[in-house]
Amino acid sequence: MSRKVALTASRTLTMMAPLAFLVACAPRYPSPHAARTPSAQYAAGQGGLVVDEHVPDFASRNFEPFNRQDAAAIAMREWRLFGQPVDDDDPELRPEAQSASVKPERMPGLWQRIGEYWWIGQDPGESEVAWTGKHDTTGAVTDYVHDATFAWSAAFISYVMRVAGANDRFAYSPNHSTYINAAASGTESGVRAHDPATYAPALGDLICVGRAASKSVRFADLPTRYGFPAHCGIVVATGQNGQPFGRQISIIGGNVDDAVALTHVPVGPDGRLADAAGHSYDPRYPWCVVLQVLYDADAEPATDQ
Repeated sequence: MSRKVALTASRTLTMMAPLAFLVACAPRYPSPHAARTPSAQYAAGQGGLVVDEHVPDFASRNFEPFNRQDAAAIAMREWRLFGQPVDDDDPELRPEAQSASVKPERMPGLWQRIGEYWWIGQDPGESEVAWTGKHDTTGAVTDYVHDATFAWSAAFISYVMRVAGANDRFAYSPNHSTYINAAASGTESGVRAHDPATYAPALGDLICVGRAASKSVRFADLPTRYGFPAHCGIVVATGQNGQPFGRQISIIGGNVDDAVALTHVPVGPDGRLADAAGHSYDPRYPWCVVLQVLYDADAEPATDQ
């Protein structure tokens, strides 16, 4: 072999080495093994890492990359299951249900579905995994009037993230503040917390607001030293222009009027939820944080269609 040919071959091998390294380090889809996640990380304390048998293989082994398209599509699927309700009313003006029969969460077929949000979305060592839309851990039917203890909006978000394939990159919890604070403190590997005045939510991100006495929580207050009542919705559409707000995005959340519902949220020209001074464009909700979910891809590979 001539010296020139040898040098060319050497350069080729040198250039290929980083590529080979990247290929070797690239995630494999599907993974040969199910992800290991904490057996508990909320009320039961930090548990050991286990393969959660409640989670389907297609999620725990990432048959497809964890991606925005799938997360939004899962939320949309659940919304359709509940009859595609749209709820843009001010929550302070909503009347309380006068009968258990008018609460979707307690209807045949739907209370079981909410049970699946708990069963799949929560860590297997937590007692909430046995809850449904109308039953507690013992299987007893809950009081439909005083059912705030069994609020399932965070269980819904946890379910969407779990089934979309977030695996060990999300702090699954019955309380939104758990993953809000985890992201704000920088301890969450798969989520970043952003000020609504500086970051425009994208498809698959979460936007959150404090509820009740915690409605005054703002981004500057995060992370809090305590859990607080909150609500988060997953962004399923951006860049919209229509009723009722003009510039708006669409989110889907659980336990909105006892259902999975879509809500329109007003945004500024830059797509953000608040202006530079931090004032929310939304007259109903002072959104306190946008949780940027660090997906592996925007969509499934085109070759998989």
